[in-house]
Amino acid sequence: MPDLNTPHPGPTTPKYTRVLLKLSGDAFGYGGGKLGINLDETRAIADQLRRVVARGVQLAIVVGGGNLLRGAQFTAGGETIKPATADYMGMLGTVMNGLALQDTLESMGVETRLQSAVRMETVAEPYIRRRAIRHLEKGRVVILAGGTGNPFVTTDTAAALRGTELEVQVVFKATRVDGVYNADPEKNAFAEKYDRLTYDQVIQRQLQVMDLGAFEMCRRAKLPILVFNYKQEGAIEKAIAGQPIGTIVAG
Repeated sequence: MPDLNTPHPGPTTPKYTRVLLKLSGDAFGYGGGKLGINLDETRAIADQLRRVVARGVQLAIVVGGGNLLRGAQFTAGGETIKPATADYMGMLGTVMNGLALQDTLESMGVETRLQSAVRMETVAEPYIRRRAIRHLEKGRVVILAGGTGNPFVTTDTAAALRGTELEVQVVFKATRVDGVYNADPEKNAFAEKYDRLTYDQVIQRQLQVMDLGAFEMCRRAKLPILVFNYKQEGAIEKAIAGQPIGTIVAG
């Protein structure tokens, strides 16, 4: 049986020492519109994260909840459930994913802390910036759930906000697509992928990197964004090592 504390062969020296990883709810799900937490997918992600932490990288993770529910599904047919309530329901879904990821990482010997912007002390610490930084300094993975704790903003905004607060060097946006394209690559076989973009180029070309509020927050903080496909073998490790992967957006 392999030593779980031994880094995976391949990229070795990390380029970044503190990063924020944005994982959508889809990363924990089954795909194809089926709701729920896929433990095989969760274990595969956790194994990549374990190898990253073994290299001494300080890792904060913002998790989404779309694999469990999306607020829009409750508001499309009327006002039975108000939009704010639907968003709070989505925040609770992110806590469920956070709990699943926490236990999976800890089963692999990785020390973690789950913090929630929506207070629920029986299952998670409240999000406190200085406490989160202290956990990172001690080598613990900090899983950030509950979005920002406010309705009407996305978990992309939570990622930009927490990345700025925790003074990370880069925000990793893990997606199903291996970077930023000039068109949807799932619909257009001739879509062109960008390796590097400036913030101004993203705005001028009207490219979809993050939602606008989150993108503007990163731009003002001069916080780079790396968009890549987390399903590629060793993708997160390669990103940490600064290997050419995905699309980097910076000043």
